[in-house]
Amino acid sequence: MPRPRELKITLKPLQLILCIALGLWLGAVAIALSLWLAGRLLPATVPQIGQVLAPPAIAPAPPAAADPQQQMFEQYQQILRNQQVQQAEEQAQGSMRNLSNPKCQFWLQQNRNLPTEKSRAHVLEFCN
Repeated sequence: MPRPRELKITLKPLQLILCIALGLWLGAVAIALSLWLAGRLLPATVPQIGQVLAPPAIAPAPPAAADPQQQMFEQYQQILRNQQVQQAEEQAQGSMRNLSNPKCQFWLQQNRNLPTEKSRAHVLEFCN
């Protein structure tokens, strides 16, 4: 059986040092050019981003002092709505019919974990 061929590599220290130095130098030049290019392009886009993110110069005026009775009535209506939604959710959770409905189970779990208007609406839709 023939012996496998051996690959002999001879490294000259001076060549190795010069190649490493050249690689480091080219890397530094590439980084400098990238930063220079980013510096030229970025200031042009920063004001546009600032305009988008900045609040409007004229803030909407707060509503005129509403009638205290009207505010109390709105709060009362909101409380009633919240109670109705809560009762509907409790009924949906207790219903045997909904235990076999996978969509209902999914939205009930979503509403338990992170209650949002969307999850409440889906509970009311799929569980009733």
